[in-house]
Amino acid sequence: MRYEHVKDLKAAEFRRLTGVKHETFVMMLCVLEEAEAARKAAQRYRGGKKPKLTLADQLLMTLEYLREYRTQFHISKSYGLEETRCGRIIRHVEDTLMKSRKFTLPGRKALLGDDIEYQVVVIDATETPIERPQKNSTSSTRAKRNATR
Repeated sequence: MRYEHVKDLKAAEFRRLTGVKHETFVMMLCVLEEAEAARKAAQRYRGGKKPKLTLADQLLMTLEYLREYRTQFHISKSYGLEETRCGRIIRHVEDTLMKSRKFTLPGRKALLGDDIEYQVVVIDATETPIERPQKNSTSSTRAKRNATR
């Protein structure tokens, strides 16, 4: 799914799909564009092969990866890329957004303040036992005796 198909969605639908508001998406896209412009200026960009995905598509792909827990194989097939290229794009977008420090969670000291209203989410992550066949000494002993003559 490309960004041009998604950009006209309603605000609630866009957030449901990507996990962020459209305004946040645009802010993230601006950070990526600034980083790309700085990279090109620093390297004295000489051209080369044009990327298959725009920066908006790369950001959307990263948000799909983080939101839906899809494998890079499935995402790469839906975007028409190789799996390794998909992984590189996701890592690059994540690193660029983390370096900007505009999209970070509040620190530990900020969470300890009294003026913050908390929302609690409870997740049931209990482990359930799996039935496995019991080890039986007769079957393993027979196999050992038959193997040695």
